[in-house]
Amino acid sequence: MGCRLLLLLSALCALLLLLLLCLGLLLRADSDLTLQWAERRGRCPERELPGMVVWVTGASGGIGEELAYQLSKLGVSLVLSARREHELERVKRKCLDNGTVKEKDILILPLDLTNRSSHEVATNAILQEFGRIDILINNGGRAQCSLIVDTNMDVFKELIELNYLGTVSLTKCVLPHMIQRKQGKIVTMNSLVGIIPGTACSGYGASKHALRGFFNSLYIELGEYPDIIISNIYPGPVRSNIMKNALTEEITKDFKYIHTLATSRCARLILIAMANNLKEVWISGQSFLLRAYLWQYMPSLACWISRVFQKQLRKILNDM
Repeated sequence: MGCRLLLLLSALCALLLLLLLCLGLLLRADSDLTLQWAERRGRCPERELPGMVVWVTGASGGIGEELAYQLSKLGVSLVLSARREHELERVKRKCLDNGTVKEKDILILPLDLTNRSSHEVATNAILQEFGRIDILINNGGRAQCSLIVDTNMDVFKELIELNYLGTVSLTKCVLPHMIQRKQGKIVTMNSLVGIIPGTACSGYGASKHALRGFFNSLYIELGEYPDIIISNIYPGPVRSNIMKNALTEEITKDFKYIHTLATSRCARLILIAMANNLKEVWISGQSFLLRAYLWQYMPSLACWISRVFQKQLRKILNDM
């Protein structure tokens, strides 16, 4: 009896140590466990991505701009899209200065996601230039920073039109080409607020929840095409200009996150996810990453914690 009790206590102690170790790793992590494993043991972008034709939307700033810089060093053919052509030219010049890519391998393609009638024309222009589209990175979009009661309905409408319908439209234009070739990757920049609720970003979060539903359904529908990869990327707060350009009722508020991840680090993790064909990845520093796990596995506790964060966030918004 004493030996059994001792063995049980030993097993419980070992389990407790394992849990503490996992918790320690999580608290130091800036991505989910699957992506951490891929970074340590998986395929690297330098081997998997060279030679591919990559279309990046929202490439004039933030994560999209940083992805363009890092991709330019991998020997890919780049298509850079956004509304501001002069900013795309700036990104192109820096890609040529810093990367191994040649000018003939970079196509500047101005694009407005809300102008859905132009998406097929843009897709055909790339196919005419490069003959194929290996990877579509749906990165274009806009954030929001305002409480629900203070937000005009036009803001919600614009967020759905841009973030959701624009992305869906562009994906539907590229998809037939990938189905014909029976291969390709569609990488969509979602957000952790597409998993966990966030204060002062209800419209933005709703558009990201919609994207999650759409691309999860698309993943199921493409079951007979295993080489068409659907990847959903969920970054938390990143050091970019997304909040400076956020939609609010006044269109002028600037919200600053306290804990943010470097854009270069976020882009690197996205490339690792692409190289390893990961379906869903979470990228964030703490406390957002921990909150994502709580919402996934302990939603009631997460709801209570989120209320605490909400009070702090309301104070920040009132001081702006």
